[in-house]
Amino acid sequence: MENVVIAGSGPAGLTAAIYTARADMTPLVLEGPIPGGQLIVSNEVENYPGFTEPISGIELLEQFRKQAERFGSRFKSESVEKVKRRDDIFEVSTGSQTITTRSLIIATGAQARRLPIPTERKFYGKGVSGCATCDGAFFRDKEILVVGGGNTAMQDAVFLTRFASKVTIVHRRDYLRAAVIEIERAKKEPKIEWMIPRIVEEILGNDSVTGTILRNPQTNQEHRIQCDGIFVAIGHDPQTKIFNGLVKTDENGFIQVEAGSTRTSMPGVFACGDVRDLVYKQAVVAAGHGCMAAIDVKHYLERKG
Repeated sequence: MENVVIAGSGPAGLTAAIYTARADMTPLVLEGPIPGGQLIVSNEVENYPGFTEPISGIELLEQFRKQAERFGSRFKSESVEKVKRRDDIFEVSTGSQTITTRSLIIATGAQARRLPIPTERKFYGKGVSGCATCDGAFFRDKEILVVGGGNTAMQDAVFLTRFASKVTIVHRRDYLRAAVIEIERAKKEPKIEWMIPRIVEEILGNDSVTGTILRNPQTNQEHRIQCDGIFVAIGHDPQTKIFNGLVKTDENGFIQVEAGSTRTSMPGVFACGDVRDLVYKQAVVAAGHGCMAAIDVKHYLERKG
């Protein structure tokens, strides 16, 4: 019988592991086949507090993991496939075994939606990014593209004008899904240009992005433009399908929690990090949620005796 099982090994899950381990709960972390979440694709992280020099996402998460292990956290390279509640106990199935636990922390993250072209994967982290807040400063005085037509794309484009010499918004349709106020803000920025409707057909470059081929879906005409970076802002998919029916989610699949806590609709189940974060999507925020989840679990188990 486990006190707590943590599903996920990104900043949220590993911080929860650190705090629950220090509270003598000996957590079991199911880190999945590829540990670390979205942060592992970041070649340089320079905005995480405490690191005066840039550090790769992999190195940063390795520091998290070593700290969690030092306090007694245990790790298994398995993923949660199903969770069933029996009285006040949870049965967590991984495919190879069933683990019983008194509490569960969900920290499985959210996956940024990607462009469905092979070159996007080739250049991800080498000029292609899914996080303007994380990587915008790397593109100072550069020409960049923002792909998307929603609020996030408009907000990212406006934010990136602080650094880039030119920002081009590319969207596959001839209309935008963003709120009118967000569109108007973007239109007022002199650095922002528009290429609508356009589809990214191919990303060009050798070791990093140097340009892209865009296609007009209405005329099928293609043309090549120069750019130094591409920010993909077409949304995130929370990794929560396996928890459907266990906890309440919103229409996009993000887990709903009580205000000011990590408590879900199911007593004994807690959610932290990007699975519940519709706005920030930052490692430091996810780590804060992990700390909150650990404290909430501690209080829950104490009340249970």
